[in-house]
Amino acid sequence: MLLEASDSQLVLVDYQERLMAALPEREPVLANARQLAQAARRLRVPVWGTEQNPAKLGPNDPGLRDLCQRTLAKMHFSAVPDGLLECLRPATKGGNARSLPKHLQKPAAAAHPRNTVVLAGCEAHVCLLQTALDLVEEEMDVWVVTDACASRTERNRDAAFDRLAGTGCELVTTEMVLFEWLRSADHPDFREIHALIK
Repeated sequence: MLLEASDSQLVLVDYQERLMAALPEREPVLANARQLAQAARRLRVPVWGTEQNPAKLGPNDPGLRDLCQRTLAKMHFSAVPDGLLECLRPATKGGNARSLPKHLQKPAAAAHPRNTVVLAGCEAHVCLLQTALDLVEEEMDVWVVTDACASRTERNRDAAFDRLAGTGCELVTTEMVLFEWLRSADHPDFREIHALIK
């Protein structure tokens, strides 16, 4: 029931400057997203970003965008139809020969060892929610970082969290994620990660 860094991928949804300007909690939410991305990079957790209709809403916060190994432009509210799943579960090269009997072939799950998605973003009740629900439908374990999410109104944000919890998503905070990824003060990256939240 604890997050494992070795099984995690971080997805940061639509931290676009024009969108963020309309959100009342933008500064702490963005700061938490940066902490997550910095810790993920330090712990070798893949970091993906998405941008909703970037031609109209502009790019993600530049500091956050630089921490993503790829930022996916999208028009759907969910990032899944626009290619997120291909980032999270890339096609394997080589692997099973077609001639191998099925009982000797590697199971499909072994080709995709990181099945846990740590998800944060804006707006919680639209793009984040729809992305999370699509990922759950694809049988991924979704952990939503509540203090790194925002909506224009608290009512919409809280309704999204209620719905996400009801569908089996785990609701966590930034510090919960960081300390679960570390597990111990003996972790070699403890000081650097701990410094992010001071």
